Amino acid sequence: MKSVLVMAGTLKRASPDMIEDAVLIRAMKDANVPKFLKADLPLFFAIIQDLFPGITVQENDYGKL
Repeated sequence: MKSVLVMAGTLKRASPDMIEDAVLIRAMKDANVPKFLKADLPLFFAIIQDLFPGITVQENDYGKL
């Protein structure tokens, strides 16, 4: 939880115009998606959609990894 809040604070300072719901969604995705198996991602995204209905966040393009 703390890592998500720290990441959300960093994102909010970098983009002060971004709405807080979108900041939280992006922070949760950035902190958790790398830890999940591919099969778990649809469930995680469904939970995010249930928690924040109607909010869409533009995906980050991290280039080639």
